[in-house]
Amino acid sequence: MLGLAAVPASIQFFGFLGMPESPRWLVSKKKYDEALKVLRSIREEDFPIEEELESIKEACMDEENELQVRIRSGSSSSLWLKILTTKATQRALLLGCLLQGIQQLSGINTVMYYSASIIQMAGVKDYSIAIWLACATASVNFFCTFIGLFLVERVGRRPLTLWSLGGVVISLIILGVGFHLMTLDAPPVTLTGNSSCSLARTCTDCISKNCGFCYWDLPSGIINGSCWAQNPVDPFSYPEMGMCSNATVMRENTELTWAVDWCPSRYSWVAVAALGIYLLFFAPGMGPMPWTINSEIYPMWARSSCNSVATSTNWLFNLLISMTFLTLTQVLTREGAFYLYAGFAGLGLITLLFLLPETKGRSLEEMETVFSGPWCMNFGSSDPKNIQYVHIRGLNRDCHEDEADSGDSES
Repeated sequence: MLGLAAVPASIQFFGFLGMPESPRWLVSKKKYDEALKVLRSIREEDFPIEEELESIKEACMDEENELQVRIRSGSSSSLWLKILTTKATQRALLLGCLLQGIQQLSGINTVMYYSASIIQMAGVKDYSIAIWLACATASVNFFCTFIGLFLVERVGRRPLTLWSLGGVVISLIILGVGFHLMTLDAPPVTLTGNSSCSLARTCTDCISKNCGFCYWDLPSGIINGSCWAQNPVDPFSYPEMGMCSNATVMRENTELTWAVDWCPSRYSWVAVAALGIYLLFFAPGMGPMPWTINSEIYPMWARSSCNSVATSTNWLFNLLISMTFLTLTQVLTREGAFYLYAGFAGLGLITLLFLLPETKGRSLEEMETVFSGPWCMNFGSSDPKNIQYVHIRGLNRDCHEDEADSGDSES
């Protein structure tokens, strides 16, 4: 299974071999012909490529002139100081880190890392079936990512991100409700013994005390549920005492089942369906959009440094979420953990609703102007007319046409 990861890694490696350098980097190295060639390969035929190249040249020249002025004046201010004291870059970095943090706090890597465990927690007792169901939900993530490729240039980054995050909130709530129903539907402990685990009233109480639930699984239903201490050597093997112990003659009965970290439930399908819905919404938007938007909001002089901080934020929150999930299921209960993720995602949705601009069709130079404006300028509208542009002839052609059309309609 681990070896399968080499397949996409190999495809990506050979893809990188043919990947061109960015036009802005080529312009900064005075390789104008190569930059023009790259622009022609990534733009539509009727796009004003020469004018875009000129605007990139002007931006690079401005940066070089600013650098020369700083050198001549003996300024020793660091790059990071400039990033943190420049309003546009400061805001862009905050947004980039917020996007990466919200992506992880919505629980994606909990779902990806623990999908088989989550499915088994939902009551799927056969571990091999849980693994295959986890593969099925992971395939939803893979195929739905292509939906994002289709929509990103059609609906824009902002709507795709917000709708995706809204769907994530709803699916996490459904997942929490599913586990809550399983708790209410948990089979009772009807047989007691002399173990401390016998104080549990239901299967859910039993497995939350590091005990195991033993029951008869009959066509008519679950009977004779009992709670026993787990085997200290191997918690997943049969206990040392009780109906399900190896020393008990009744263990010869194949209808006896020993459940360590799950409870039988008729609502198992809710969790599996909710995981699929979660990935259906997450994959097109919140999966790729934080990375896409981070690549479009920083000026060239700060791009690599700001991207490194945003990426570090992503992995820091990934570590936090992945290491605390199992603890959260014990402290907050299984449903409580997913309600918490839904709360994080909901707060993220409200935050991005106010702070996230539309980056579609805007150059890096235009984004600097966008982030120099009011903090909440994007609330309720992503209309380009609400944004003060750096007017670059050709690049803003569509915006001028929209303004003209709007003016005609108003008159």
